[in-house]
Amino acid sequence: MFTGIIEAVGRLRAINSSGDGARVTIDTATLDLSDVKLGDSIATNGICLTVVALDAASFSADVSSETLTRTGLAHYKMGDSVNLEKAMLPTTRFGGHMVSGHVDAVSEISAIEHKGNSIDYWLTMPAELSAYIAEKGSVTIDGTSLTVNSLSDDKFRLTIVPHTTDQTIISKYQVGTKVNLEVDLIARYIERLLTKQTADKQDESGVTHALLARNGFIK
Repeated sequence: MFTGIIEAVGRLRAINSSGDGARVTIDTATLDLSDVKLGDSIATNGICLTVVALDAASFSADVSSETLTRTGLAHYKMGDSVNLEKAMLPTTRFGGHMVSGHVDAVSEISAIEHKGNSIDYWLTMPAELSAYIAEKGSVTIDGTSLTVNSLSDDKFRLTIVPHTTDQTIISKYQVGTKVNLEVDLIARYIERLLTKQTADKQDESGVTHALLARNGFIK
């Protein structure tokens, strides 16, 4: 589990194909690896990777074909910058939101607008994920916990302040940049619980899936 608060910006040192998957090696820059051991998780651009080798300044991880298919990792090049976050501890300050490191889709930067000292980024919203993206709700973009400030039919807007730009790879984004998107984890579980119920079956509270849909609580 992660919080979406980026701890360091690393660099992709190597990608070695292996069957249907790959092994990646990440130079970790300022990320402290002194408390990391084999088998630990490090979110790399929002992708939860398991450490299979490490030294004082880098780690390696194996990547499955599923991960290559569902994320932008297949298109990364050696030397690309990546956001890094170690898995959270029970004592970690929860500065972002609950992030699983399981990417839902690849989104794309469609517009960039400078507004005073902040920057608005408009991103494409995959139709199958639109129900989970809400105004003033949270999303994870390349591992960074961010707030959705407005929505259109097929896009959403993020307003990025200078600190976030300085501490992440967001400064490198351009129109057309593809990014890893993870929607809010809680929304996913709520939907799963509701859809497991039969639409017309009434529970003890009198609340049904159909009733919630009629009143606009779910789609």
